Amino acid sequence: MCGILGLFDPGGIEQDLFTFSAALDRLKRRGPDDEGLWHDPFIQLGHRRLAIVDLSPAGHQPMVSGDRRYVIVFNGEIYNHRELRRRLDPPGGWASQSDTETLLEAYRAWGPGCLDLLNGMFAFAIWDREERRVFLARDRMGVKPLYLGERGGRFAFGSRPGAVTRLLQQDPLDFEPGALRAYLELGYVPAPLSFHRHVRKLPPAHYAIVDARGERVVRYWDFRCVAPDPSMRRRTETELAEELEALLHASVRERLMSDVPLGAFLSGGVDSALVVAAMKAVGVEHPRTFTINFREAAFDEGLAAAAAARHLGVDHVHETVTVDSLLELLPEYAAEYDEPFADSSAFPTMALARLARRHVTVALTGDGADEIFGGYHYYPLIERLRRTLEWSPLARAAVGTVARALPAHRAKLLAGALRQPDVVDLFNYLRSVGKDYAPLLDADVLRATASSTDWFAQYASSFAVDLSPAETAMRLDAGFTLPELFLQKVDVATMAFSLEARCPMTDYRLVEWAMRLPVEYKLRGSTGKFLLKRVLFKYLPEAHVRRPKMGFGVPIAAWLRGPLAEWARELVYDESVMSRLPLERQRVRALLEDQRSGRREAHPLLWTVLMLLYFVRMHGARVESPGATRRAVA
Repeated sequence: MCGILGLFDPGGIEQDLFTFSAALDRLKRRGPDDEGLWHDPFIQLGHRRLAIVDLSPAGHQPMVSGDRRYVIVFNGEIYNHRELRRRLDPPGGWASQSDTETLLEAYRAWGPGCLDLLNGMFAFAIWDREERRVFLARDRMGVKPLYLGERGGRFAFGSRPGAVTRLLQQDPLDFEPGALRAYLELGYVPAPLSFHRHVRKLPPAHYAIVDARGERVVRYWDFRCVAPDPSMRRRTETELAEELEALLHASVRERLMSDVPLGAFLSGGVDSALVVAAMKAVGVEHPRTFTINFREAAFDEGLAAAAAARHLGVDHVHETVTVDSLLELLPEYAAEYDEPFADSSAFPTMALARLARRHVTVALTGDGADEIFGGYHYYPLIERLRRTLEWSPLARAAVGTVARALPAHRAKLLAGALRQPDVVDLFNYLRSVGKDYAPLLDADVLRATASSTDWFAQYASSFAVDLSPAETAMRLDAGFTLPELFLQKVDVATMAFSLEARCPMTDYRLVEWAMRLPVEYKLRGSTGKFLLKRVLFKYLPEAHVRRPKMGFGVPIAAWLRGPLAEWARELVYDESVMSRLPLERQRVRALLEDQRSGRREAHPLLWTVLMLLYFVRMHGARVESPGATRRAVA
């Protein structure tokens, strides 16, 4: 895993190695082991290396192909690269054992068609010196990020948007209005949007070709149109569970490829336990696992993780911290997430990555299982509400009015859900951080931009027909929430400590199989991940597997009434920050007062706004130093 960077101008490039090196330094934590630069009259390429496979200098990047035509910068891993090598014949033979060289030769042999043969996580760029053309690609599920930007005829790309904006000499607060709206509705910025104007994300499962004629973007793989397979119902649950287990074992086995120490994150839940169990099953005798314990019982999965570790027979490493101690990571959080990002579970994820990096360089995670096997609480709810979507608007409104009059918070949420006209709107409502709050953006911005519902509806138009509401929601999560919220969180949090995270549940073969699996094997009543849990019964006691799902959360609501109360108030009333954004000030400040007074739990939307304001302060006004920020938080 590494950081990549490039600047291309088809008319010829004026070399500015000082600016380029400064931008590449933004990726230093992604690759502390080596740095490489390469250029010709049209392009500059840079690479920061975290050495994982072939630790020798032969794995150095940028790497030039044996015939000298192609140059690559690559972030990620190609897990089946040894298999691919047997089908390739590079001129002059192999110069290294690295998967980078395998990928480069695969492209030399098969061009864009090589993507159909890759099993891995990746974001890479290949410069064709003869055609003067850049080829860029991102892996199928979006485990690795890739940002592209164009300004004044110059094209830049990189692993982080902060490096790209620096190459383009762009103000980091020159924001894209549509991305700002999406962020305030969802808490993250979905691809292809980026917070930064002139910069965008290459979506998962896409490649781009850039040359003097411009840019072409192509999707090369698509899980959306894979339909559930009714014939799978003719097989027994035992047969399906065995097939799922075999796929998981194959995915984990390939992700053990490493020349450095490797371990796994282990929580008290299903997904990470399955990954660790699979590591044992495929031959890792004593996997090393990592957990963060919290002293506060309401947030602690440490006892459950320790119990799972004992049953699985692994070498378990844990660290006990207080929830409030995570606030020390706030300045680092803002510095590493170089576009606004509102998922507060990034704090414990960073603490877990910091712990794991003291022992290993690679960690396997359970990310991806919830989205493809039905793990979130709102999937059963969407299924239960499917019949209400057939009611008349008048009937839904009447029931909603009654629910809204009830004092319970969940009743009010139900009232909002009943107002939604279709499955996509319902999903958007349940996923939104704003729910039924009035919009915080100025009316002019709202009129000029698309809503998150618009993005979801466009994406869902390519889904297989006759999906159940829950299946529709899972595919929307797999296409948006997983890559741009959760995998983004893990990528940045782990790379902040130079740790490589690998996600076996995102293996494309497993994803395709899950898309074919009928929904009743994912949801059984209110139980999610039904078949995954059936597999885990083989390795852990049933009582452990059936534990209620517990998120990797932090007490944002309590923080905003306690240690962060004054910090939040100062941000919301800081005109030097607020004036940079088209926000309705009084609505923002009303959110703060609702939270402080206890009138309403406004913290999901309030935290989203605060992370935006903090981003503006850190990257724009720069009115305080990191030290001053720590003092303010304390």
